[in-house]
Amino acid sequence: MADRDSVALPSEVRARLAELELELSEGDITQKGYEKKRSKLIGAYLPQSPVSGSEAPMGQERKTPVTPSSSSRYNRRRLSGSRDERYRSDVHTEAVQAALAKHKERKMAVPMPSKRRSLVVQTSMDAYTPPDTSSGSEGEADGEEECPEEDRVGGGGGGGGGGGDGTSSLEDSLSTEHWVSRGLHPASSSTTTGSSASSSSSSRGSSGSGAAVGRLADVLQQHAHLHRHRLHRTENHSAPPDVTGYTNNSSSSSDGTQVDRAACTGNAAHKHAPKYGNAELMETGDGVPVSSRVSAKIQQLVNTLKRPKRPPLREFFVDDFEELLEVQQPDPNQPRAEGAQMSPSQGEQLGVVTNWPPSLEAALQRWGTISPKAPCLSTMDPNGKPLYVLTYGKLWSRSIKVAYNLLHKLGSKQEPLVRPGDRVALVYPNNDPAAFITAFYGCLLAEVVPVPIEVPLSRKDAGSQQIGFLLGSCGVTVALTSDACHKGLPKSPTGEIQQFKGWPKVLWFVTESKHLSKPPRDWFPLTKDANQDTAYIEYKTCKDGSVLGVTVTRVAMLAHSQALTQCCSYTEAETIVNVLDFKKDVGLWHAVLTSVMNMMHVISIPYALMKVNPLSWIQKVCQYKARVACVKSRDMHWALVAHRDQRDINLSSLRMLLVADGSNPWSISSCDAFLNVFQTKGLRSEVICPCASSPEALTVAIRRPVEEDSVPPGRGVLSMSGLSHGVIRVDSEEKLSVLTLQDVGSVMPGGLMCAVKPEGLPLLCKTDEIGELCVCTLATGTSYYGLSGMTKNTFEVFPLSGAGSPLSDVPFTRTGLLGFIGPAGLIFVAGKMDGLMVVGGRRHNADDIVATALAVEPMKFVYRGRIAVFSITVLHDERIVVVAEQRPDSTEEDSFQWMSRVLQAIDGIHQVGVYCLALVPSNTLPKTPLGGIHLSETKQLFLEGALHPCNVLMCPHTCVTNLPKPRQKQPEIGPASVMVGNLVSGKRIAQASGRDLTQMEDNDQFLFLSEVLQWRAQTTPDHVLYTLLNSRGTIASSLTCVQLHKRAEKIAAILSERAHLQDGDHVALVYPPGVDLVVAFYGCLYAGCVPITVRPPHPQNITTTLPTVKMIVEVSRSVCVMTTQVISKLLRSKEATATVDLRTWPPVIDTDDLPKKKPPLLHKPLNPDTLAYLDFSVSTTGMLAGVKMSHSATSAFCRSIKLQCELYPSREVAICLDPYCGLGFVLWCLCSVYSGHQSILIPPSELELNPSLWLSAVSQYKVRDTFCSYSVMELCTKGLGLQTDALKSRGVDLSRVRTCVVVAEERPRISLTQSFSKLFKDLGLHPRAVSTSFGCRVNLAICLQGTSGPDPTTVFVDMRALRHDRVRLVERGSPHSLPLMESGKILPGVRIIIANPETKGPMGESHLGEIWVHSGHNASGYFTVYGDEALQSDHFCSRLSFGDTQTVWARTGYLGFLRRTELTDANGERHDALYVVGALEEAMELRGMRYHPIDIETSVIRTHKSITECAVFTWTNLLVVVVELDGSEHEALDLVPMVTNVVLEEHYLIVGVVVVVDIGVIPINSRGEKQRMHLRDGFLADQLDPIYVAYNM
Repeated sequence: MADRDSVALPSEVRARLAELELELSEGDITQKGYEKKRSKLIGAYLPQSPVSGSEAPMGQERKTPVTPSSSSRYNRRRLSGSRDERYRSDVHTEAVQAALAKHKERKMAVPMPSKRRSLVVQTSMDAYTPPDTSSGSEGEADGEEECPEEDRVGGGGGGGGGGGDGTSSLEDSLSTEHWVSRGLHPASSSTTTGSSASSSSSSRGSSGSGAAVGRLADVLQQHAHLHRHRLHRTENHSAPPDVTGYTNNSSSSSDGTQVDRAACTGNAAHKHAPKYGNAELMETGDGVPVSSRVSAKIQQLVNTLKRPKRPPLREFFVDDFEELLEVQQPDPNQPRAEGAQMSPSQGEQLGVVTNWPPSLEAALQRWGTISPKAPCLSTMDPNGKPLYVLTYGKLWSRSIKVAYNLLHKLGSKQEPLVRPGDRVALVYPNNDPAAFITAFYGCLLAEVVPVPIEVPLSRKDAGSQQIGFLLGSCGVTVALTSDACHKGLPKSPTGEIQQFKGWPKVLWFVTESKHLSKPPRDWFPLTKDANQDTAYIEYKTCKDGSVLGVTVTRVAMLAHSQALTQCCSYTEAETIVNVLDFKKDVGLWHAVLTSVMNMMHVISIPYALMKVNPLSWIQKVCQYKARVACVKSRDMHWALVAHRDQRDINLSSLRMLLVADGSNPWSISSCDAFLNVFQTKGLRSEVICPCASSPEALTVAIRRPVEEDSVPPGRGVLSMSGLSHGVIRVDSEEKLSVLTLQDVGSVMPGGLMCAVKPEGLPLLCKTDEIGELCVCTLATGTSYYGLSGMTKNTFEVFPLSGAGSPLSDVPFTRTGLLGFIGPAGLIFVAGKMDGLMVVGGRRHNADDIVATALAVEPMKFVYRGRIAVFSITVLHDERIVVVAEQRPDSTEEDSFQWMSRVLQAIDGIHQVGVYCLALVPSNTLPKTPLGGIHLSETKQLFLEGALHPCNVLMCPHTCVTNLPKPRQKQPEIGPASVMVGNLVSGKRIAQASGRDLTQMEDNDQFLFLSEVLQWRAQTTPDHVLYTLLNSRGTIASSLTCVQLHKRAEKIAAILSERAHLQDGDHVALVYPPGVDLVVAFYGCLYAGCVPITVRPPHPQNITTTLPTVKMIVEVSRSVCVMTTQVISKLLRSKEATATVDLRTWPPVIDTDDLPKKKPPLLHKPLNPDTLAYLDFSVSTTGMLAGVKMSHSATSAFCRSIKLQCELYPSREVAICLDPYCGLGFVLWCLCSVYSGHQSILIPPSELELNPSLWLSAVSQYKVRDTFCSYSVMELCTKGLGLQTDALKSRGVDLSRVRTCVVVAEERPRISLTQSFSKLFKDLGLHPRAVSTSFGCRVNLAICLQGTSGPDPTTVFVDMRALRHDRVRLVERGSPHSLPLMESGKILPGVRIIIANPETKGPMGESHLGEIWVHSGHNASGYFTVYGDEALQSDHFCSRLSFGDTQTVWARTGYLGFLRRTELTDANGERHDALYVVGALEEAMELRGMRYHPIDIETSVIRTHKSITECAVFTWTNLLVVVVELDGSEHEALDLVPMVTNVVLEEHYLIVGVVVVVDIGVIPINSRGEKQRMHLRDGFLADQLDPIYVAYNM
């Protein structure tokens, strides 16, 4: 780039610019302010060239009109992609682009998630403080420091002809024309937006640019197309942007024009279209056309999923049951290791030099006394000025002082706090190496064991708890620190240092000389020869976040320093520049231990200085003519970025540039690029020495600074797919997925190295196999402190040869590095054990996946390259999760676009699916002390649902390939099977019955309820039948027998006079729960009319409740409506008439003022089989169904309940139910009249005002039997949970209750009844008293726990067997067990049989089938306008296909089973218990198995504290899960992975769509049952206003 030199800036301007950049990166200045000041600073130095209109940059990035050439130079770092350079590789970038291009051919239309507007955060740059950052993968917890600029740079530097151009992303926002012109005129490629392959900075020069130009044109065309798409999109905020029809970028120009046209029509459409503009007309599962965005997206999802999957798998392993999970079969064509067994590699002899000291303390003593003026350590301030020089003399005297004070000044003389051998913590900041080295050697001299750790910045640092655990297990009671650090620690208001989370109590001890007492003249520490005592403990963070302490003995420490001295040819008084952390790892070994052994001079560069001036280390090398520098690859990268023609740089003094993370495969490109740029500045290629190290094995291998006879450095270009199978294949045909490795030199002197298989026994690898490197040498750690088991597995490994014989009798240490020993004994490292993820039997390295994700365009998308990759175990296999921080200014569409591309890139290059991809706002992932991503904390947050991502994409359909095989239905046993007596296929037929309805009593002679009422009014006129309570618990009204009779007569008179009704006319009763309803009901019977009870419309919610009332009135063919004055007015109100026209109602009669006269004659029905009343109810599946109840059925029903509950006139029963349908209506209106007992009526709506009303009434009236609904029970459990003591003190006593029955039409909710029983046990409620009833449309009550008879039983069944329609009883607490409670006792006069719903044959006992019922109180049929005869006869008049084919049964539509128990009934027979499992209509057929929604919902509700309710349904065989969120909307996306995981783990199902909604969106009927079908219709019609909808791919 010729024009790079056209502007030279004075150094003070440069310094000011650097400060500005720092301010921006630290968040002290906004982007706008930064640009303003920057342009001011450099405006004077810019060549003023006219800028043509087409070329004017119009982005948000640069507001000042800077010419492309000059902007390229200053703005290069800002524009080119922000990418973590440790993972940079140009070959890899090209590979990723190629893989994506391949994918583009088979376009994927993935539905973009829908988000509520409030979740789409449009944040400004100012809201974010740039962090100390870097990416993290599994092995990354050791903390990578941050990049000094606001972005990391894409290009490796400006060496070659096209060098230095990072690829720019969409947001660079150069105008479309500019892009296209760039494509056509490659000559202008000196601008900052280079080729798609972020051109390599190796020394290719500008060759091969022709191909690049062609590729460039393609890429630019795609970008232009995308860009235009963005420009034309109008801001229509009513609906989230739709990307459904939008394939990933298309490169043909015709596509571009299409987009233009589409975009314009879109604009036009926005004016007229309804709110959701892009809906398609579709049919739902029921064949109802639905026009909605949701259905379009689901259809798209279904189409995506129809694409062929991965190859089918054959083999299975048994998951402790017949349900078989597939296990990945090794592919017969997969590469296998074919080489011979490897032979271990031996390092050269560790030469003993005569004047090597016997221990490090002895070395310090020698230099401190013979050359006390020799410099040991120079420290720098944050501006790069020398701050302080520590000489060997000072180090020696101060260390003695520290040692003396440690041993003699802590505690008392008799009880010293620290004795030799004790552990103490060293807590020193990164900018104070002098204090650290003094304290470290002080500890060595005092023979106490230093444990260096990071400075805890706050009480809740990521990982500080684990560090605390390490300190506790090491028995640390004293922490040494510096003055400045001590002042900066968080303090409590009293000024004491706060106790850190998880830390033991420690005494803080400041080691500055001025705070210490002088040792007596005669006191000298003993400098012994190195022995087997522990010298120091280095901490190591594991994959799971736990922190271990690696102990290093004094012998090992010395041997290691000697080996390093020999490898690196260190000599006395050499100068070494160190950028690394001096508290651990390579920094500690070279700059604290080996340097002192050789009397070297260390120049320490603090982290703060690197942030301000990334070139500082290179400047110090020049300034001090340093011979050695210790850096990480990112330091080299930063230097490249900041390298601005510093003319005075000369690196010829360097003989060794030690690259500490040279074992990271992705460090190679930094090394190459660095060499490329600085070769002209005197850097020799042989100087770069990568090394490999690990906390356990210390330095594993190191490339020697070249001497004449040493081996030239090696390179390996390996196939990634081979690596994933653990074999080494030099890549030949697939150029896309390769990993280029550089050697890390050869084995350390005096060491022996081999590679063993990573799993199982430590067998030696073959020569072409990747294994874990193990070393045998003196110089390694010896144990994990206090963990003998783990120590044995790591530090005492005996590698075995193929024959099974141990390689040597000396143990080896595992290094935790994966690699192989190449030709000529060179060591190659391909990754870390910690970063290994085994998915489907193949091994992938987290670092490699991070690199692929970072190479995806736009690279700028990821904020500072911060990506974490880890695996979680779901359904017996590891699943890959990628979490990235997104740039503050990225839009929803950008993020979704980037996510889709990352999935494709990883799939293309690694052939592995990503299970979950999550994007979080910038700066929100937990950090390690040096600013890297704290991986295990991130994983923990993800698993706990506390990561709060702003975008999530789950791809379980592609990843999860080990689901059980879909079940094939077996032919059922037919009539041909032998039926012997009551056996079917060897089992007792599942049938049972209640007692007989034989004994007659005085009132049983009447066939009609109206007659019973007249008889009671004559015989016991003043007996109170009904008492209604209000919300205060006082009596609102009551009815005696005669009052009820008289008022009913007056109603009958109104009906015959005002309404002129005939016999058998239908009358709708629209009353609130109370006695008026009862009166009106008997009035209708007296007049010979057929009553229908209807719930009145809700005054606050007329628009939704009134149409239901109107529908029931219409469907029931009511000729008039009877109601109260209030409701009558409500029907005439403005709001009501807007919803339902007043003229469409039949006559409305209000019954508040009854006439004085009574009817001439009371109607007497002629035939008991005529209709008594109609019962209308909305079933759980959302169907409105009315059933006909005849007079005989009504009387039989009342008689059955009277017998079961032993009801007599002397009894009182409390009823807290809705009185409109089912058993609730019968108990409220009919039973009291029939049995004569007093009913205490408590409207459930009153409980909302006073939750304790029901229980207080039960206690006050000393009630023995009470009935409620699940919603009432839930209200009491939630509303009174904390008030039991208060109730007790008010004298509430439930000890007299013998039955508390929940009236329901579903499987008993065992958890709710149990928590209710437990909660009110303190008030005397007996747990045995709580039970449930079971009824349905064909028979309103089949079971009801009566007063006599055994207690309800609970069994545990295997949930997986239930899916196959089998019942398998298991022990409580066994896996997959599901508790089922008996649904009460079968009522008198009821017979039950379990039949196969398909074949209608009888089932054996303990088989799951449909419950069929035969009883005198069965309803006589549906009341429908349409008269659907087939349905009628099937539901009410079914017969068995074999066996007893004569009896007529009604089908309940519920699945259940019968089981004979050991208990005895009242009549001495063994008791048969009925267990209801769920409604047939609601059950979902998925993968050939039958799932009950409640089971999946229970799992989902349990998974996260914010989920309050859940409902599931299927749509086009996709499972849709709707969850109600109780929490902030930002938690919504946390739920998506958790819901998906739990349903996979527990039910082997893949969730297709997760919908997060507000509380109260899931509709619930009066019985407290979820209306899942209503919910489904609402979802498909787009009426839920969800917070978030995730479409799992």
